[in-house]
Amino acid sequence: MSSISTLTAADLGGPEWLVARRGEAAEAFDAAGLPSATEEVWRYSPIGDLDLEGLELSRPSLDEDAPEIGAGLILHLSAGHPRSIPETPAGLVISLISAHPDGPDLLGLLASTSDPLVALNTAALVDGIVIDVARGVVLEAPILVVHHAGSGMSVPRLIVRLGEGAQAEVVEFSTGGGEGTINVAVTELLVGDGANLRYGAIEDLGTGAWHLATVKAEVGRDGTIAQLTAGLGASYDRIRTDVALAGQGANSILRSTFLGTGSQVHDLRTVQDHIAPRTNSDLLCKGAVDDEAHSIYTGVIKIRNGAIRSDANQTNKNLLLSTEARADSVPNLDISENDVRCSHASSVGPLDEDQRYYLESRGVGPEMAEQLLIRGFFRDLLERSTLLGPAEWVRAQLEARLSEGAR
Repeated sequence: MSSISTLTAADLGGPEWLVARRGEAAEAFDAAGLPSATEEVWRYSPIGDLDLEGLELSRPSLDEDAPEIGAGLILHLSAGHPRSIPETPAGLVISLISAHPDGPDLLGLLASTSDPLVALNTAALVDGIVIDVARGVVLEAPILVVHHAGSGMSVPRLIVRLGEGAQAEVVEFSTGGGEGTINVAVTELLVGDGANLRYGAIEDLGTGAWHLATVKAEVGRDGTIAQLTAGLGASYDRIRTDVALAGQGANSILRSTFLGTGSQVHDLRTVQDHIAPRTNSDLLCKGAVDDEAHSIYTGVIKIRNGAIRSDANQTNKNLLLSTEARADSVPNLDISENDVRCSHASSVGPLDEDQRYYLESRGVGPEMAEQLLIRGFFRDLLERSTLLGPAEWVRAQLEARLSEGAR
């Protein structure tokens, strides 16, 4: 496989429009280069340690593992390459990006190459998946998209589009990889008027991997998107989640969690963009860091002029389980309208000593009291998610890993 430095858009094949788009993205990435920690959206991050020189694209893996979340359909993508597309019920169409009838118009929100990670993903994109749910169709079981990462760089791409009044649940699960793995994932979510999308993004890559994910959503009039993101693996795990509430009465709910151990870095960046009137967003991020791990959260609530009667909430809570662990939390407000309601809050600190004392005063041992408080911290967030299968899987993983850590 050619190295990234010598790879050309045509080497990856595909239709002419895709080859052209790769070339445009490669030029944009070469001009901009990798982002820097001096930029606000990369503040506190280790992005300066990323070196793409000589990096090769990942080769497909035969690993078939997938989490048990009760999915109705499972799609396996290896190193960004779709393996096969299963049969689908009426009203659901799953296609390759390269073969989709909409062709170059597919990239929608992410057509711009101004974001260097999106440009990098597009420049090396072999193919991706489009999930189309037709108007009024209600899918009873979740769709699980499993991304199997290998050594080198993987560039998964997923586009989900819900027609007016449709309902669906789509979960992305990133697994595999390790030292020398860089997973640059891009996801676009388009929720039509009155539609309801439940979306999950679970990262459980091997130690040493880098996970750089971009998720952008647009929600139409009276539509709803409910998201659950969880970071468990990787050396550096970053997810940027932007939601544009473009139609009147649009709703966004985001629940995000992570557990950092060793020297892991978990990095969450969010934008709650209220464009239309009477839109609502509610964000809750709760995570814990142990050993020498580090967490980063920066979020923006943006209320545009004309988005009257909008209601936005943003809460970030970070639990420090060791004296060497640290967390940075930077909530922000960008308000251009008066008749709105906005709130933001953040906290960083160890377990509550009053709660610990309460349990111990009633006969609970110190170690058990600590375990109960940590598990309750995570359970509070997961029980607020409408993605029941993924939330239960994440809860079980957190329980197991906390037990392994003697907490």
